[in-house]
Amino acid sequence: MKKIHVITPVKDSIELTLQTIQAINASSFRVPFSYTVYNDFSTPENTRRLEEAAREYGFTLVNLSDITQHPSPNYLLVLQLAQQQAITEEAALCLVESDVLVKPDTLQSLFDEALKQPDCGMIAAVTVDREGEINFPYLYAKGKKSGLFATKKRLSFCCTLLTLPYLKAFSFERLDSTKSWHDVTVSHESLKHGFRNYLCTSLPVFHQPHGSRPWKHLKYSNPLKYYWLKFIHKRDKI
Repeated sequence: MKKIHVITPVKDSIELTLQTIQAINASSFRVPFSYTVYNDFSTPENTRRLEEAAREYGFTLVNLSDITQHPSPNYLLVLQLAQQQAITEEAALCLVESDVLVKPDTLQSLFDEALKQPDCGMIAAVTVDREGEINFPYLYAKGKKSGLFATKKRLSFCCTLLTLPYLKAFSFERLDSTKSWHDVTVSHESLKHGFRNYLCTSLPVFHQPHGSRPWKHLKYSNPLKYYWLKFIHKRDKI
């Protein structure tokens, strides 16, 4: 792997998104990197603010409305486009979602740790709340010693690096187009292809669960309404 290709899928939630962008922009890299933000049908006002941020911080902004008419979420398309670019550039692919704040050394450290593990397919930074406590989606890591451990549980795409060997081994064109999110499948396919997945508890990143998709909070505050809306709108398929 010669490079890190960082991506952030975005739909509105502009204030959190801008914080994510600023944190990535402040990252320290020792290898070449590129950063692409995929705007998944945000409002015209938020699209304008993303365009301003792209000029200020120098990242590539891809407005998916210029590519597809498929309604949001378009996570599958984002993964497919990013995979193609990463393979072309011989890069690792690092996903940082728009409700996550990385530290200056997070992304380079994930890259370095991946290189140390010859069987690595995916490696993720553990997520924490404002008090530094591990939170969703890595509650299963509570009680683990600080460091790196292999896991067969799914890795979320909150802040996760996919290695170039894995990207070459499994085409995202094979992912189920009827699903909204693909972290579970991508995690399992990594294992099926003979790789190991790692969670790094010594590289915590601040995560505001579902900050980029606030309607998902209904799952906890009003589960009956959440599952009803999920059913009638056919959304949030994992």
